Amino acid sequence: MAWQSSVEQTVSGLGFDLVEIERSAAGLLRITIDVPYIANQEEQFITVEDCEVVTRQLQFLLEVENVDYTRLEVGSPGIDRLLRHDQDCQRFLGHEIDVTLKAPIGVTDSGIAANRKKFRGTLESGASPGLWQIVWSDEPLPKPGQRVSKKRTPAPLKAMQFSLSEVREARLAPIVNFKGRKSKVHLDEHTPQQLLTDPFSPDVTN
Repeated sequence: MAWQSSVEQTVSGLGFDLVEIERSAAGLLRITIDVPYIANQEEQFITVEDCEVVTRQLQFLLEVENVDYTRLEVGSPGIDRLLRHDQDCQRFLGHEIDVTLKAPIGVTDSGIAANRKKFRGTLESGASPGLWQIVWSDEPLPKPGQRVSKKRTPAPLKAMQFSLSEVREARLAPIVNFKGRKSKVHLDEHTPQQLLTDPFSPDVTN
């Protein structure tokens, strides 16, 4: 839709990346933004003040575009962050992701089911620019309390290369543990900064 392109242009013009636009049946319009990723530089993270700035601009834009909504929410990405661009993949190399393909993988000689579309595994670089790879094991996780023999031979790893043009959706796997994600994920990505513009709920929440 044209208004969605306008939202992305507005967010970009304010110096942020548009991560996701979500609409609910109840009239909630949720806009997720992030600070642009620059390789080899210290990461910065979305603040409540950033959300306030973007909210004010979007309120004006959505009124001009005549977009029907009852509440606007602007926030930072959560632990299931959407991966939209190659820069997102580069940023989260080594993290566990969920990938859903637009079409089944088809017949291959890799032992992967031809009708399979969903995968969870570790994100790696592919063989050439614009290609990415997901690596996983189909070995089932041990049940709670189950002891796994150290002599047990682990299941072989499987890998699949893909481009984002082949993907319906790619997200960080929403895995929560007390150690947090590997390396690059900041606390703010576990606790999104959000601003609700509901007139009956004017408080800013973290």
